[in-house]
Amino acid sequence: MIPLKDDNPTQTFPLVTIVIIGFNILVYLYQLTLSAEGLEYFILRYGAIPGRLIHPLLQDYSSGQTIPYALTIFSSMFIHGGLIHLLGNMLYLWVFGNNVEDYLGHVKFIIFYLISGFFAAFIHTLSEINSPIPMIGASGAIAGILGAYLVLFPRANVSTLFIFIIFFKIIKVPAVLILGLWFLFQLLNAGSGGGSVAWYAHVGGFITGIILIRAFRPFRKN
Repeated sequence: MIPLKDDNPTQTFPLVTIVIIGFNILVYLYQLTLSAEGLEYFILRYGAIPGRLIHPLLQDYSSGQTIPYALTIFSSMFIHGGLIHLLGNMLYLWVFGNNVEDYLGHVKFIIFYLISGFFAAFIHTLSEINSPIPMIGASGAIAGILGAYLVLFPRANVSTLFIFIIFFKIIKVPAVLILGLWFLFQLLNAGSGGGSVAWYAHVGGFITGIILIRAFRPFRKN
């Protein structure tokens, strides 16, 4: 299932959503200019590595690290491992982010996005406490957006592309269904410990978004 657009109109221009998408694209274009060794070094420097975040003795700045390791939680949100990784994340951000930004306002949306990404990385770090593998991608922060959207607009219809072998069909699906299935998929994969995807970051980000949007409600834009 690939969400394409929702039928939930906004009243404000999604400036922050577009800026975040643009910045992610610029970082990816920069990655394309790097050699294989340069890209590996870039990811190791700016990716969020659980073992390095948890264990102070591994925080060796003599290796050329240019920012505090704690800040890699945020820098990692703007690095992607490939074009499909980037496009998938940006599509979800575009479809669901504009409505959450419209609800919160631009400044609070930035804060919401970064906090969601932070807790997504935190949950992933706890699940892979000794891992030397960098976590990269905006998925955790975007998962927070999805959680918020589920709380705010569960009945909104989302035009969704269904692909079955060679058959394609676009149908409208309630947000509560597509986001509920998305979360169930992340949860099942997290439980099975499958693959190289940071499934617990997705789960943690989604739950953070659900909780955080309720906390933000009294402070939403006027």
